[in-house]
Amino acid sequence: MLAARLVRMIEDHAEELTRGLLDDLVKNPRTPAYHRLSRDELHRRTYDVYHNLGRWIGEKTEAAVESVYRELGRVRCREHIPLSEVVEALVLVKGHLWDYILASGLVETAVDLYQEEELNLMVGHFFDKALYHLVKGYEDEAWAELRRAAS
Repeated sequence: MLAARLVRMIEDHAEELTRGLLDDLVKNPRTPAYHRLSRDELHRRTYDVYHNLGRWIGEKTEAAVESVYRELGRVRCREHIPLSEVVEALVLVKGHLWDYILASGLVETAVDLYQEEELNLMVGHFFDKALYHLVKGYEDEAWAELRRAAS
């Protein structure tokens, strides 16, 4: 199945994908706050998405995605990274992934094209869930900071 081969290929090339994204993230004019973050931290988070893509999109429940991305949202809020930049960073992760899928050259038949689109939908659903929980964690932390400041 093409989707499984694409996922395996993405997981196998997670390091290459991660390096490309990090180069973009630390130079992108839409993510200036990320330019000051540790490249090791950014690498770890990005590599996890690419290297474990099959697990992430195969999750039957949102529990793992919720836990990881809510915490990431809280961390980025504590680091005072603007929410717009946090969202842009996740959009960049997804964009680099989709560019890689399109450049893979594995689509040769109409069935392959259908399977590629199916993978695109699964990846899209994962990123939609991740984005929601990331923003929710960010908001939770922002409200907690406001309550602490008011005390």
